[in-house]
Amino acid sequence: MEGLLTLLVLVALAVPVLLIVALVSIGGLKRRVADLEDAVVRLRADAEAPSRAAAPAQREAPDVAAPPRAVVPPEPTLAELTASPPPTIASRPPAPAAGPAAPTPPPLPPRADVAPEAVPPPPPRRPAAPPPPNFVDVALRAVKRWFTVGNVPVKVGMLVLLAGVAALLKYGNDQGWFHLPMELRLAGVAAAALAGLVFGWRQRFDRPAFALALQGGAIGVLLLVVFAAFKLYGLLPAGAAFGLSIALVAGLGVLAVLQDSRTLAVLGILAGFLAPIWLSTGSGNHVALFSYYAVLNAAIFAIAWVKSWRVLNLLGFVFTWGIGIVWGVLAYSPDKQASTQPFLVLFFVFYLLLPILYARRRPPGRRDLVDGCLLFGTPLIAFSLQAALLDGERMPLAFCALALAVVYAALAWALRRREGYAVLAQAHALLAVGFATLSVPLALSARATACVFALEGAALVWLGLKQRRVLPQWTGLGLQLAAAVAYSLGMSTLPAPDVQAIANPAFMGALLIALAGFASAWSYRDEGEPRIALMYYLWGLAWWAGNLFHEIVGFVDGDAQVDAMLAATAVTGWLAAEVHRLRPARALAATTLLALAAAIPFALLQTAVHGHPFEGAGVWAWLAYALLGVRSLLCLRSDDDHIGDWAQFAWWLVWPSVLALFAGWLTEHVALDHGWTLAALALPWIALMLVSMARWPLLRVPRGERFDDLRLPLQVTVSLLLALWWWSTQLAPGDADPLPWLPLLNPLELVQVGVLVLLARWLWSDEAPRALASMRVTLLSAAGFALVTAVTLRAVHQWGGIAWDARLVESSLAQTSLTVVWSLLGVIGWIAGSRRGQRTLWLAGAVLMGVVLAKLVLVDRQHLGDLLGIGSFIAYGLLCTLVGYLAPAPPREQAIGNGETA
Repeated sequence: MEGLLTLLVLVALAVPVLLIVALVSIGGLKRRVADLEDAVVRLRADAEAPSRAAAPAQREAPDVAAPPRAVVPPEPTLAELTASPPPTIASRPPAPAAGPAAPTPPPLPPRADVAPEAVPPPPPRRPAAPPPPNFVDVALRAVKRWFTVGNVPVKVGMLVLLAGVAALLKYGNDQGWFHLPMELRLAGVAAAALAGLVFGWRQRFDRPAFALALQGGAIGVLLLVVFAAFKLYGLLPAGAAFGLSIALVAGLGVLAVLQDSRTLAVLGILAGFLAPIWLSTGSGNHVALFSYYAVLNAAIFAIAWVKSWRVLNLLGFVFTWGIGIVWGVLAYSPDKQASTQPFLVLFFVFYLLLPILYARRRPPGRRDLVDGCLLFGTPLIAFSLQAALLDGERMPLAFCALALAVVYAALAWALRRREGYAVLAQAHALLAVGFATLSVPLALSARATACVFALEGAALVWLGLKQRRVLPQWTGLGLQLAAAVAYSLGMSTLPAPDVQAIANPAFMGALLIALAGFASAWSYRDEGEPRIALMYYLWGLAWWAGNLFHEIVGFVDGDAQVDAMLAATAVTGWLAAEVHRLRPARALAATTLLALAAAIPFALLQTAVHGHPFEGAGVWAWLAYALLGVRSLLCLRSDDDHIGDWAQFAWWLVWPSVLALFAGWLTEHVALDHGWTLAALALPWIALMLVSMARWPLLRVPRGERFDDLRLPLQVTVSLLLALWWWSTQLAPGDADPLPWLPLLNPLELVQVGVLVLLARWLWSDEAPRALASMRVTLLSAAGFALVTAVTLRAVHQWGGIAWDARLVESSLAQTSLTVVWSLLGVIGWIAGSRRGQRTLWLAGAVLMGVVLAKLVLVDRQHLGDLLGIGSFIAYGLLCTLVGYLAPAPPREQAIGNGETA
């Protein structure tokens, strides 16, 4: 039984010891590899220096040649070949006689024997770098080295002795083998340990490896004796026991530092951490346990103050937090919270400062190699344990997270001022941001969390761009998306009735999300990333517009909602223009353009909701639109981009639309008939067309001459709108009540004739597109024919009392009237073309008369049973007879060539 117990103790001791030794060896190997790499780089530089110096020398002295590798006889020159007698060739026919022989070219100068230029030997190939060893190989080599290098018997012997002493003390206590008082027994063990310590100290120069191992084992035994005397037998009070423990651990640290022995420190600290495990009685005295561990961590901290022994820090980190977590899972209860909390804070402070001490002891050029295990593991483990101690209470845990954020922010601020601590400062800043972020959802509602996340995301985007780091940029994007999700989850359908508009959490939360998007867009734009900036800007603009829409729907009455939306759109465009004036951006100018153009659909919605755009709050909305629109155009005045021109283009299209809608409502409001309404709709557009043709400088304001490029597009747009209105109103009855209806003197037809004249004037001006010059006669002829036809049908409707529907076309009066009118038009064209010598006009009249004839045969013949049908045939016949008398034949074509008439 005793042997089994001893074996188990040895195994339990050997596993962490071997792990620590492996970690130490790995660290040493890494340093050796780094030194070897530096040496190889220096050797390569020294080897390449002569070859680089020899290359310019060869270029400067090309005449100096290296001795040839082999003597090669020179080839004979052309002169030598011509001077030698030619070989005799039998039966060669004589050459025919020729004219004067061509001059023989001069012989080439003999080529000098130039030795081939020396070729420098190729540089030696760089040996391929061996692959780095993996962790398993390094660990196996470290274990092998520990068992084969140095004083192996002492190492193994001290481990076995330490385990044996521990087992002996426990077994002797259980069996009662010792008849001496326990005080004397422990004193004897302590005396033996002190003797070993003194002997090891004396051997530190002659046998350093043996001395270090002996000193470490002796101090470990002394720690065991102190802990047994206090915990097992009650021979020492708590104060004395911890005083002795502090003295021993301090002595251990002093010995390790004086002898620069990391192994001694590791062995002693390892023995100290394992002592409570070996000699545990199950009493559950966590205060004594954590106090003892606090002393050990203080020793580690003191050693870290003067030595950069990372393995010692990792050893304390693993044992302290590992045993603390195990105890918390197995033995913690809420009544122990008060006695456990101070130790949690103390251990956190230890391992908060240890990475800084480790970096401080590093060389200035290698301080960026931070101890990530301690740096990031400590706050995560400590905060998790703190959450368990607080049993999930959100508000205290939020304050803990905020306190951690403040601590890490202060450390980041202090470290950033020191040279060589940039990475460590950034890591602390990142932890500060993380814990500050974590405190928000713990303490605040979902919408408040969204606000903080959005602003924090924008800040991280800015920081990532400044530092040229991708991770903060993606983190900032993720936080802004998380803010949107949190806001949506915490958002009700509509605000409560007693909540004030705008000054409420819902509006402010969405506003902050939008502003965060705008800020991120601006950060990317300043860094030359226009596409990403546009995405963020559209994200912010969507939240801005959606927030305004939600607020209007929730707080504005139904009829006035469209007016409020118009005003909100005007404000949006104006704000974008103001920002564009200070920091020009195409997206901002485009926002202003869309805001100005959006007034047209809003005007249509206002007309559908309450009759006309200026009803109720609409007049104030349009007043705001007018003032803010003028200011927006002034902000875009100095913009060299064409977006400002198109914004002014949209501005001049908005007002005729609004005034036309208001004029149409006004005619109905004063009880004028439908013809007046249709005529009123065209008047603002006619006015705009006249101004563009006769007073163009008025429309230049405020863009000036830069707006001249859009004069033609503006006139084409207005002309198309007027033409569309003109063709659509041909199907209207044109009632003129309360005035009597007269052909061409009623409101609708007067405006139609005016539009036709205006468009004709524009088509024959220099401002019209040249593409329309070849078809303007055809267009106006077709328009005139359609106008005369519509006037004829309206006359039949107004004076004949026939309804304005399908029955009008079927009536004999309408058909007879059309036959007579079309025949008159054909006769006029026939006669005018003959008298003026215009064959095209004459043919047009003839074609129209042919159409009328076809109409008589196909349509009017069914009305031969009444006087109107008979009259149409008679009228057509008389008119054709008149034409035959006045213009019996088409005019001759006149060809002008060389001054003669054909």
